Amino acid sequence: MDLGLKGLKAIITGGTKGIGRSITETLAKEGAHVAFCARNAAEVVQTAAEFSALGVKALGTVVNVGDGPALAKWVDASAEALGGLDIVVANVSALAIPNEEANWKLGFEVDMMGTVRLVTAAMPYLEKSKHASIVTISSVSGREIDFASGPYGAFKAAIVHYTQGIAYHNAGKGIRANTVSPGNTYFPGGVWTQIETGNPELFNMALGLNPMGRMGTPQEMANAAVFLASPAASFITGTNLVVDGALTKGVQL
Repeated sequence: MDLGLKGLKAIITGGTKGIGRSITETLAKEGAHVAFCARNAAEVVQTAAEFSALGVKALGTVVNVGDGPALAKWVDASAEALGGLDIVVANVSALAIPNEEANWKLGFEVDMMGTVRLVTAAMPYLEKSKHASIVTISSVSGREIDFASGPYGAFKAAIVHYTQGIAYHNAGKGIRANTVSPGNTYFPGGVWTQIETGNPELFNMALGLNPMGRMGTPQEMANAAVFLASPAASFITGTNLVVDGALTKGVQL
């Protein structure tokens, strides 16, 4: 299937690791020009060079998503460099899981307001696009109560609600907005590799809850996100696509 992404312009937060990296790379492989941000300067430079080798514009910038003015400045600079914006992917999370006040503040600034500010800054450019699409990354922890039921789960649930509101209010403008809710996703350097070594009991318990007998991969999450971002999903908006290998048991109505 041709996803119709060739030549489109996309911005992605957190494009050097895990799910965000796979989304950025998959968009680039499909012919989209990409601008991504992350906090590690060396990783940003290396990743931009790797993606540029795919034959598209690939721009990397060091940005802390929790810094509102810096995030808005990055969106404007990326739109100028790419010649507009068609796709916005809000991927970054603070992974603030323990139920502590500092984590509620961090999760609000990074997960929630990082998403809201990204979309707000990008909206003037999306309004000019014929293929405008917003994809936010939530989590199964936003759908049911699990070990991350504190700030992380609460803000992930709020992101789904926010995204569906964006979809409803902007459908008439041709701007689509959807969410992907990944299940447990394993990759080197990710949270589950840290848990695997730091808390083997929790890791084995979590692994045992996955009906497919394994955790997902960043590429499996990226496949869903890139499809929803693409013109091939032109009549899909306001949905929350759960990609979890049947981990969650609730019926999504």
